[in-house]
This record gives sequence, C-alpha cells and structure tokens, in this order.
Amino acid sequence: MTGAKDAPEWWFVAQFERSKKALNADYCKQALEKVINPNILVNVVSRRVRQLSSGGGGSSRPLIQECAGMGWADIALLEIATGKLGWEMLEDTEAADMAAKKRKKP
Repeated sequence: MTGAKDAPEWWFVAQFERSKKALNADYCKQALEKVINPNILVNVVSRRVRQLSSGGGGSSRPLIQECAGMGWADIALLEIATGKLGWEMLEDTEAADMAAKKRKKP
C-alpha cells in the first residue's frame, strides 16, 4: 500500500473537496439539543435539504443570512440550531387519522 505522499495531486484535491462537504459536527450537536431525538433530526434535515435543493419558491431559500460555501445539510442544521426552523410532533390520534385517510379501501 502506498503512502499519502505517493498519491497523485488529484487525490489531495478530492480529499479536500470531500472534507468540505462533510457535515459540521458543531451544527449537529446544536441542532440535536433543540430536537432531542436523532431520528427526528434526520427526518427534519432531510426534508429541509429536499426543499432547499429543489429551487424556486419561498421555501427553497435559506432562512439564515450567512450561508456562502455551506452545504444544504449544514444550512438546514444551522436553521434548526438557531431556532429559525422548527418541527411539531403530531399526537397519536392525529397521526392515526391521517394514516387511515391515506389507506385505500379494498
């Protein structure tokens, strides 16, 4: 196995680009303090990333001012951490009613 010093230059550029796209751990920790449940955080962030990346419309614009050079997931995490984006848990009865309406009748 060759060492990093033997790797071609493009390898270093690719590693740098990949590291820029990684989620910011500080944003994850701050957002997790607001949401508490990591499963819910993943769902909220993925839905917001889908909105941001879709383009067009008011919901696809970042709610924070300073987002140059940030990825969609970092923007979503920072929106949650700063309180600009929230979530609401449905009660069990509401969720059950919604699920029943979505089911097709035989």
